[in-house]
Amino acid sequence: MKKIIFFVSLMLLSLNASTLFASKSDPTAVSDKKENKLSDEEITRLKNRVEEIRDMDKTNLTVQEKRELRKELRGIKASERRNSGYIYIGGSTLIIIILILLLI
Repeated sequence: MKKIIFFVSLMLLSLNASTLFASKSDPTAVSDKKENKLSDEEITRLKNRVEEIRDMDKTNLTVQEKRELRKELRGIKASERRNSGYIYIGGSTLIIIILILLLI
């Protein structure tokens, strides 16, 4: 049992080492990232626009107009994705979580 705990902790430390080396060299650097939160009014406006595009009769549109609608939908999807805080769990992290749960 002690060997398993040792190897699991060693694996956790080795997987986290890559993030240590990826950090910035200047610890005093401040990121310029701004929060892009959408208001409730903007979210409802975007949802209404998506429904409007989906209900639209696209058979009479040209290829260029269809392409512009697809780009607009992708932009709306990207802005909604930025607004909602989703969590990305990688494959190795998922395996580690499962192993920890099995050990407990």
